Amino acid sequence: MHADSDPHHPPTWSDVSRGPILFPKLTGNDPSWFALYVQVNHEKEVAKRLADKSIECFLPMMESWSKRLDRRKKIQVVLFRGYVFFHTVLDNYTNVHILKTPGTVSVLGNSEGPLPIPSFQIDNLRTMLGSTEPLSLHPYLKEGDWVRVVHGPMKGCVGILTRRNPKRGRLVVSLDIIRKSVSVELDMEDVEPLQAAAPGKIVCS
Repeated sequence: MHADSDPHHPPTWSDVSRGPILFPKLTGNDPSWFALYVQVNHEKEVAKRLADKSIECFLPMMESWSKRLDRRKKIQVVLFRGYVFFHTVLDNYTNVHILKTPGTVSVLGNSEGPLPIPSFQIDNLRTMLGSTEPLSLHPYLKEGDWVRVVHGPMKGCVGILTRRNPKRGRLVVSLDIIRKSVSVELDMEDVEPLQAAAPGKIVCS
């Protein structure tokens, strides 16, 4: 699903299979992160209902100015409309248990079943959302110069660098399963090159 595509329709497998997507394999007994497609504007309710079922959830939120005409104030809005992320061992029972939650539509995956999300992509988002740097949505990127942030509030984040000038650039991090990206500005001296080991795989220490 491209960043400018219809948020009311989840990406198909043909969408998420283009390019060097970074999907790990299910390991059976180890919990993994998954993307749950939900009814748009029901993200908070679904996340709460899953939490009530003792399922660990992550609903990325960002600050935005309200659109009310009488007054303007900063509010928390859902970063990726239509998606909630959850962390569990996804066996058949848990999968059905989750999909019975009101407001849910489907767990993203392919013809073989749900696809787990690399944990570093969730870690990236949490780090960026926890910093004081302004965060913005960015057109989805899957190719470019991969870097790791080694200094500053985003230390440890891994993503693609887009350079604006010799001293400043933007770090773009993505969630491949939903083909969405966010970016933040940083100093070029805060990043180091990261080697891609092979298509579909990145070396992260």
